[in-house]
Amino acid sequence: MSDLKHAGNFRDLVVYQKARQLQREVFQMTRAFPKEETFSLTDQLRRSSRSIGANIAEASG
Repeated sequence: MSDLKHAGNFRDLVVYQKARQLQREVFQMTRAFPKEETFSLTDQLRRSSRSIGANIAEASG
């Protein structure tokens, strides 16, 4: 049989934990973007990185 254990909730999933780490890294990188990019590129990158974890959470429910 498999040595993998069943996740209790989505926060236990490695893919969710990696998505959260990516979200933090994207936020840190975009802080250095020029102010004129705040509502275009920066906002889009931040929203897309947050949606990864949100989609994982939604799929597990």
